[in-house]
Amino acid sequence: MSTTANSTAVEIVLPGRVEPDGLLVTHRDMPAPGPGQALIRVEASGVSFAEQQMRRGKYYDQPPFPFVPGYDLVGTVLEVGPGADPALVGRSVAALTKIGGWSSHVVLDAADLVRVPAALDPAEAETFVVNGITAWQMMYRTARVRAGQTILVHGANGGVGSTLVQLARAAGIRVIGTASARHAAAVEALGATAVDYRGDVAQQVRALAPAGVDAVFDHVGGPGIVDSFGLLAPGGTLVSYGTASTKNDEGNSRLPVLKLFARLLWWNMLPNKRNAHFYNLWAGKRNLTRFRNRITEDLGAVFDLAAAGTLHAQVAARIPLTQAARALELAESGTVTGKVVIVPDARS
Repeated sequence: MSTTANSTAVEIVLPGRVEPDGLLVTHRDMPAPGPGQALIRVEASGVSFAEQQMRRGKYYDQPPFPFVPGYDLVGTVLEVGPGADPALVGRSVAALTKIGGWSSHVVLDAADLVRVPAALDPAEAETFVVNGITAWQMMYRTARVRAGQTILVHGANGGVGSTLVQLARAAGIRVIGTASARHAAAVEALGATAVDYRGDVAQQVRALAPAGVDAVFDHVGGPGIVDSFGLLAPGGTLVSYGTASTKNDEGNSRLPVLKLFARLLWWNMLPNKRNAHFYNLWAGKRNLTRFRNRITEDLGAVFDLAAAGTLHAQVAARIPLTQAARALELAESGTVTGKVVIVPDARS
């Protein structure tokens, strides 16, 4: 018998291009897992830059409105369908979803679930899902930085940025991190040297690393990407993973990304002994088995470091699901360090 009979699920729907207060709280019948699937009670889902772009209709490959946002989640398996491992029931798991995470319950393929160590609180573990995978893969699979090198992390107080800083410092890598003056102390506490992004970033970084840096991690895009590439030492690598500077631009949402691709391609054709890459978490999904194996391996490594206390979760706030509008507003405010996490409403 289903453990969720005669109950409903709560979802947050993004109906169109709206302000955060335009999000809708809706209810639907509890979903049931099909073959190879698992029903999960969601205990934490993050608010990332992707959702901020999606509400503006600016995310590169978002689905048509309306839909349920939520790029990743952590939860507990309540029930499995035929063919899924019964041992999953009761287990804490994490998953990438791209959309759908802002729900009380979701059904996902069991093969997409990654086990969460018992030592990790769900909201804390959530901060390491998309952020941890992104940071780990950019550092070790794309830039391949190593101990003794120096990197520049833009937005070092953000979700991905703060994870990058911690991973790098744990590996013996020197970090220079950009942030606003109000977040400088938090960035320094993570082990980076903070520089004010409102000043002349290139000048500040050159003063700290006259020979250039070995890697730059840039989510900003726009004109500033030129400075990021120019700060590389010979043999250095630029890893671009977003176009945050263009989030409010009108027009075709794909144009800024395509312009960025063209620029990176051009740089790689030049005989300058520096490399430029665009990191896309979903790029390898055509080989689904390999994609899943890498997610399990890389997120597992990040979770192990977190469970051991090497990485510390940066939870900016925990906000109930039905107050998702407030969570999105806070994430967009630029006033927080770390990640805003949506959690279940208090049970009556």
